[in-house]
Amino acid sequence: MNAYLNALGIVCNLGAGKSRVAEALFAGDDSGIRAEQGWIPDHQPPLGRVHAQLPPVPDSLSHRDNRNNRLLLAAALEIEADIRAAIARYGVARIGVILGTSTTGIEEATHGIAAYRRDGAWPTDYHYSHQELGAPAQFLAEWLGLSGPCYGISTACTSGARALMSAQRLLRLGLCDAVLCGGVDTLCRLAINGFHALEAVDQQRCDPFSRHRRGINIGEAAALFLMTREPGPVQLFSGGASSDAYHMSSPDPQGAGACQAMQNALRHAGLDAAQIDYINLHGTATEHNDSMEAQAVASLLGTAVPCSSTKSLTGHTLAAAGSLEAAFCWLSLTDARAERRLPPHLWDGQADPALPALNFTRIGSHLPAGGRRYLMSNSFAFGGNNASLILGDPA
Repeated sequence: MNAYLNALGIVCNLGAGKSRVAEALFAGDDSGIRAEQGWIPDHQPPLGRVHAQLPPVPDSLSHRDNRNNRLLLAAALEIEADIRAAIARYGVARIGVILGTSTTGIEEATHGIAAYRRDGAWPTDYHYSHQELGAPAQFLAEWLGLSGPCYGISTACTSGARALMSAQRLLRLGLCDAVLCGGVDTLCRLAINGFHALEAVDQQRCDPFSRHRRGINIGEAAALFLMTREPGPVQLFSGGASSDAYHMSSPDPQGAGACQAMQNALRHAGLDAAQIDYINLHGTATEHNDSMEAQAVASLLGTAVPCSSTKSLTGHTLAAAGSLEAAFCWLSLTDARAERRLPPHLWDGQADPALPALNFTRIGSHLPAGGRRYLMSNSFAFGGNNASLILGDPA
């Protein structure tokens, strides 16, 4: 069963909407990674904060009003015409919603808890439901009046990728004719301070795969796809997953689980490793993640395939990362320019001699002309939760 990504709505620190995001992405514009006050005491970590004005949540859904849902709504509004057309064609019961998230309304909850401790009463706008992991999917379904399958996925940094895999499964099983799928996460103190406590936050722009890599930058984003069986501009060929459960927060040093996820994606797509034209790496710029991913990629796909980590441009958008980086592959495949540009790998250029020498893209890198192209997007999460997607030109 073929699954097509017919429409994409996107907002992140690079901009709001496909055209602005693509312009900044392919130019390697890292100006969206900025030092921010007020998140970590006595620190100003660089964060990928969305500075675009976000739309208000409709009054009828005021009980769902938080930044996470406003970010999601911004992405949905970009493709509202496509969504409404799908509703008219298939009906509200045949359209599903699957969204990856991890932060949901935790930041608002933090302020609510602080107010309760100070005043002894909850603020009038506090709703525990904001923190529920299915809340973004429920918000979108309520806004659109949908009654098909609707749920959230929270598998840390693979959530957005897993949402696309689950959407494809709903189409294959015949439970839906279209699925809104992707991921959304917003900045919150709980996550930022948690990574800081792990000593995993870089105080400068991160440098994936550099010998000087020091950790992650954190960002926020929403990427929302409309997936159907009807041929569209980009095909989702497959997703591969694994769970090696090596450690609560560290990956298997040899990358066995990551390699298995990529192998599964290739097998489900019916492709050979040599057919992959580009890899969007998970590339967090932490010591262990980059080491294991470089080894896994080199062992399975070799070192010649063009690849890049885009987290030095956007920060690590946590549960949204898998869908955001799949969206970057979508933008490459649909690039209006004839050369179909690839996201550049922005770093200090200081290779780690202990790692395989991968073929990192530069500003101006592009897909080869002619023939069908296949792009892979990797996501690897806490607990050994691994996912790999393959997108490409439709048949």
